Amino acid sequence: MSTADKMQVTIGLPGAPLFQGAAVALNAVAPNGAFGILPNHVDLVTALVPSVLLLRQEDGRERVFGIDEGVLVKKGHEVTIAVRRGVESADLASLDETVGALFDTMEDEERVARAALSRLEADMVRRFAGLRGQP
Repeated sequence: MSTADKMQVTIGLPGAPLFQGAAVALNAVAPNGAFGILPNHVDLVTALVPSVLLLRQEDGRERVFGIDEGVLVKKGHEVTIAVRRGVESADLASLDETVGALFDTMEDEERVARAALSRLEADMVRRFAGLRGQP
């Protein structure tokens, strides 16, 4: 395997990419603890836990992401991360507020969807019950 000074990183959500670009370092948290990856790190696959994911770009800029559970795959000089939910924040200090607002909104939307599904299920049961009584 050739050596490199950067790696291509993709962070994907179910509907769209959250980040795509080059990075010189990545820090994440797996179920067994925090770890770091540099461009020439050995290939690996690991689960990720809800945590802060940090990327350092070539210009020294650090990108901060709040992520939900997911999977990280490093193969060669490419790192692919798939997460259920995630958000980028300007800095670590504002991440808590950004993540809280996003996840609260998503939980409200999920609650509304579950209520609508429950109403549909109840209506279907009533209709089947009504069919039973017909000859």
